[in-house]
Order: sequence, then structure tokens, then C-alpha cells
Amino acid sequence: MMPHGIILVVITMYFPRLRDSREDADKTQQQIADYLNMQRSVYRRYELGEREIPVWALIKLAEYYHVTTDYLLGLSTKAQ
Repeated sequence: MMPHGIILVVITMYFPRLRDSREDADKTQQQIADYLNMQRSVYRRYELGEREIPVWALIKLAEYYHVTTDYLLGLSTKAQ
């Protein structure tokens, strides 16, 4: 319980299409992390929604998978 009646709200940004797209491309988290020039543990947190994905990484992944950023974010059902 938070002091003085304060309620703590944790918002996570979970984007399952990050993982789905990676798996559909038969890539490992390490391969994608290398492509993005980051540690696997950082990329893993993006897939799990534990960390907010930067715009530059989202754009780079959309280009890599040949899909739209809206598709990766779950805002569209159309990949192209």
C-alpha cells in the first residue's frame, strides 16, 4: 500500500507482434538485438513490454520485417 492513499499505476506497452514478427522471420532475440546494435536483454524487455521501444528501433524493425509501424504496434491488421 502506498502512503497517504496514493495508488500506483504501472502501464506496460506490450506489443506481441514484435515477437510474432521475429519468430515468423525465424530470427532469435540475439540476431535482432545485433541488428539494432543493442544487448539481447534490452531487446527482450521490448518484447515483454518491460521497456518502451524507441521510435528509431520501431522504424528499423518495420523496415526489416517489411511491415508498417502501425502493424507492429497492433494499430492495424494490415502488415503492408
